[in-house]
Amino acid sequence: MSLKINWASYCCRWVGTALSFSLFGIGGILIPLVGMPIIYIMPGDQSRREIRAKRLIQVSFQAFIGFMKFFGVLTHRIEGLEKLENASLVLANHPTLIDVIFLISLIPNANCVVKGKLVSNPFTRGPIKAAGYIINDEAEDIIEAAGKAFARGQVLIVFPEGTRTTPDEPLKFKRGAANIAIRTGTDITPVMIDCSPLSLTKNAPWYRIPPKSMHFQISVRDNFEINQYVEDVPPSLGARMLSRDLCGYFKKELECYG
Repeated sequence: MSLKINWASYCCRWVGTALSFSLFGIGGILIPLVGMPIIYIMPGDQSRREIRAKRLIQVSFQAFIGFMKFFGVLTHRIEGLEKLENASLVLANHPTLIDVIFLISLIPNANCVVKGKLVSNPFTRGPIKAAGYIINDEAEDIIEAAGKAFARGQVLIVFPEGTRTTPDEPLKFKRGAANIAIRTGTDITPVMIDCSPLSLTKNAPWYRIPPKSMHFQISVRDNFEINQYVEDVPPSLGARMLSRDLCGYFKKELECYG
């Protein structure tokens, strides 16, 4: 039985989606052209400038989510938000294009690991450089940069899959996130993200919107402690074990959402 579509609502959400992503691109240009000069003329060193840039990006992402919510493109529910207050390393599954936007909007002074190709994108290069986000190049450089981020009190967001989940395929974690945790001695704060109906997935165009509003369920779980993976265990083996157990943990928890 096919689902009946409310075409008035569908058209409004399509327009809202188009406007949202247009504004996102414009923001990617305006932040370095307008926001950054203001940030640079304010007193403070590079660290203070990065904090201000991160705050500007957080507020922009909050506005982006609010804009999509206003047009009925999405709704959301956040559980366990208070657990992010003491988080250092946040690991989340990655079903949609806007997962990182949600997480950065929720976490003050957030850092994240981004793909190197995003630095060459004119819509994302400015904000990435301004905020001092970690570029996904060499593994050892990432671990060193992550350690410095933790020392400055930043919260690092990492997607262990390395890319968006491919629909209908099993969850697969790379070892990068586990290596960061093991080699910096940092416990993990898991975040489960569910989107229903699923949209903005890998290889899906933005304009292919679902028949009703997307509903995001974001659940912050208790810390995943890493002591057993670092005590009397070689780092490479500990990272392999941790990555395996994390993947199993996420699979089990996400089964609750179907």
